[in-house]
Amino acid sequence: MLLKSHTRAVTQVSGLHPAGGFPHAVPEVSNHGVIRQILLGAAAGAAGATALNAVTYLDMALRTRPASDTPERTAERLSELAHLPLPDDPQKRAARLTAIGALAGIGTGAGVGAAYGLLQGAGIRLPVKAGSAVVTAMVLVAANGPMVLLGITDPRTWRPVDWAADLVPHAAFGAVTAAVYGAATRADRPWWRRAAPPVAAVRRRARRR
Repeated sequence: MLLKSHTRAVTQVSGLHPAGGFPHAVPEVSNHGVIRQILLGAAAGAAGATALNAVTYLDMALRTRPASDTPERTAERLSELAHLPLPDDPQKRAARLTAIGALAGIGTGAGVGAAYGLLQGAGIRLPVKAGSAVVTAMVLVAANGPMVLLGITDPRTWRPVDWAADLVPHAAFGAVTAAVYGAATRADRPWWRRAAPPVAAVRRRARRR
């Protein structure tokens, strides 16, 4: 009776299934609400964007390749569609498009992170490894989707080295975003919810008594 009561208590705290110790979905809604999860996700996405830029610049330094002009071309195309004027001076025009492209990248990173936080806040709890894969897929679609729709690039024509140059930085974004979000949300939890012993370990301890 004591063992069953103790197991039930651990199950309620850890979210483990009492029969086999397998986890099941137990939503943990923060006292601060979903908005806080979105903000934490946006901050994690900003950290992920920093990692993406670092990996990209490292690749440029190692392979001595020039920067991609797809962000500027995308910004120019969107400005045309929105009928937003651009400077006639070539240098000023290039400077504005570079700035818009960089700001769009930061916004995309924060937006994807916020969307990930929204998923978590809605009760879709993912471990860091699964979360990094999900975030990587999300940012690939968010970053490349508009460029494909606007005809700026066509992934079907990419070479293997082009795929690697695109996938590796976005994978870094996904890993860092999921890790930072996970660390931030764990810090918000009470100590007794941060780590609970597996049910099997509780049973072994009970048998020794």
